[in-house]
Amino acid sequence: MVKDSRLSHQAHRRRRWRGGALALVVAGLLVLVLLVLAQRPAIPPTSAAAPSPGFDRATIERGARLAAVGSCASCHTASDGAPWAGGVALATPFGTLHGTNVSPDRETGIGAWTEAAFVRAMREGVARDGHHLYPAFPYDHFTHTRDDDLHALYAFLMTRDPVHAVAAPNELTFPFGFRALVAGWKLLYLRRAAYVADPARGAEWNRGAYLVQSLGHCGACHTPRNALGADRRERGLSGVAAEGWYVPALNAASPSPLPWTLDELVAYLRTGSAPNHAVAGGPMQQVVENLAHASQADVHAIAVFVLSRLELDAPQRQARAAAAQERADQGALATLPARSVASGVDAAALRLGAAVYDGACARCHDVGRNVSSNGALRLPIAVAVYDPDPRSLLRIVREGIVPPPLSSGRWMPAFGSTLTDDQLVALLTWLRATAAAAPPWPDLRQAVLDSKGKP
Repeated sequence: MVKDSRLSHQAHRRRRWRGGALALVVAGLLVLVLLVLAQRPAIPPTSAAAPSPGFDRATIERGARLAAVGSCASCHTASDGAPWAGGVALATPFGTLHGTNVSPDRETGIGAWTEAAFVRAMREGVARDGHHLYPAFPYDHFTHTRDDDLHALYAFLMTRDPVHAVAAPNELTFPFGFRALVAGWKLLYLRRAAYVADPARGAEWNRGAYLVQSLGHCGACHTPRNALGADRRERGLSGVAAEGWYVPALNAASPSPLPWTLDELVAYLRTGSAPNHAVAGGPMQQVVENLAHASQADVHAIAVFVLSRLELDAPQRQARAAAAQERADQGALATLPARSVASGVDAAALRLGAAVYDGACARCHDVGRNVSSNGALRLPIAVAVYDPDPRSLLRIVREGIVPPPLSSGRWMPAFGSTLTDDQLVALLTWLRATAAAAPPWPDLRQAVLDSKGKP
């Protein structure tokens, strides 16, 4: 029996050794494959003596409008830096990346890049010298961009003022600083394919769909991602929490209480304000600031496509819209009862929330209170109180809304330094019950704690 036990133990050890050796071999092969995939040839630089290419004005101007659609400046122009010189810090779950210099400086920008090198970077995520670019640069969307649009974008960037600015080093957690891993990511998730028009739709709808899915890269913010940071295509534009905000769905799951019209959506995309829906805040402010300089026709096309996805004409949507409009039309929000959906909420919290609203919010958000009334969005039709996640409303209350410099956009003061955590919890609890007539947000107190110290 002892001998048999020893033999069995030895056999088990041999099996474990063989399994471990096989795992090492497989791991070694995977590393080898990644290293092979990671080797991309450099594209020779343009001649140092050659002047800037002679692009015509129309092409450059079209490139400027396309850069606005892509909101390129948001990542490649720091708030205190020179245009297109990079320096924007991009927080990701894998660490912090920094927007690069895309001015035509030969040493620190893309001045030595040929158009072929630029196109490869946009479509394949590979820099001129052959190294892989991290997909925070959304080439998984840009890969669908047409040749003529890439040509115009290249013409625009190559005719900007060159700025000598060295990119700050990335700060990624191990092992994500190993760029060979990006080759494996691309093998799994990068789909290189041109946009294919839908013959059942008109030209404007197809233009909008193309821009949303390519240069506009709307899914980069509005689509959930998997653990490796890739878009979950099966849930395209279905909304997600990102950067401390809730980015709403742009499909039938949209939390908007009222249906959007085409004119409202166009106005929101170009100005950041839609009186019956929302005021742009957070990252969307930069998108709007850029879209204000895009082609009116392109913004209209984007709105046509997005509106077709919202599908807000279902009977239940109509009923919700009618109820929201009725609450908004009743005037002072404090006169509305907290709905039965709040039956499980502490009555004391509701009373405190009502008191906080009356002291901090009512003078602007209640119709008929004073001369400035109706200047602010009526909260029963505000998208943020209907979001399935309270993050955006929390950020707005804490930080306020400040329009971009030289903009005449809507302004809201910040209350982060004047309201306690208990008051914030109570205010959002009361708004959810009264303005939205919706069930309370789960884990609201934790969300309030998490919202502290957001960038």
